[in-house]
Amino acid sequence: MKLIDAIGHEHRAIASSPAPRIVSLVPSLTELLCDLGLAQRLVGRTGFCVHPAQTVRAIAKVGGTKDVNLGKIRALAPTHLIVNIDENEKPTVDALAEFIPHVIVTHPLAPRDNLALYRLLGGIFGAEEKARQLCAAFEREYAALAGLPARAPKAVLYCIWKDPWMTVSRDTYIAQMLALIGWRHWTSADPAESGRRYPAFDWSQPLADAIDEVLLSSEPYRFTEAHVDALERQIGRPVQLVDGEMLSWYGSRAIGGLRYLRQMALTSGD
Repeated sequence: MKLIDAIGHEHRAIASSPAPRIVSLVPSLTELLCDLGLAQRLVGRTGFCVHPAQTVRAIAKVGGTKDVNLGKIRALAPTHLIVNIDENEKPTVDALAEFIPHVIVTHPLAPRDNLALYRLLGGIFGAEEKARQLCAAFEREYAALAGLPARAPKAVLYCIWKDPWMTVSRDTYIAQMLALIGWRHWTSADPAESGRRYPAFDWSQPLADAIDEVLLSSEPYRFTEAHVDALERQIGRPVQLVDGEMLSWYGSRAIGGLRYLRQMALTSGD
């Protein structure tokens, strides 16, 4: 099987010696690498790479997903860098590529892209059996979700930020996750925003009339129940606080994310 990343670069399966030294700049992929049994190969991570908590505590922090410390990373002498097109800045990745031999670029856009992601990282780092186990677990949860009784479609607006208010476009991983349970994401009619992956918007009566429910994510903005209560009074629509990690983190957390989605579907009113 060819090991090809999101920008078409083909990678080789590495030999067991010398051992790879991996820096991950993607929180969900740091977790995936640990679940593939590769925690001992991780030498650097971002401050947002917080799962699994006990394991990552021993891995050096190198900054954030967008403001990394190049000097710290260079000192770690990594052989491999894991990045994502949405989460990491290309100029930063280009600068790191000048001294890191292997840069693996990821960009899952739909839930089933996780299967290729497991196989890619498992194949490169000699964790094929762990990758197969994750694929099997994903397929079980996917089948359980697909087996739910058909429900009435719902128009939703998933909010990721406040001041300004921001949401996601329909081609994002989050919107594709919600589509698995028939929840169709709202799209901005503003020409300046409609082409953006993360458009800004203003609340209005026409917007409220176009949606059935608002979902306030727990990340990257930390929405709380206080925001839920205030927004419900403002727009007169149901508002629900949701776990952003379960709906936006690809990688191994997507398996739990499918289970979380199934529970959302089962407990949501039509």
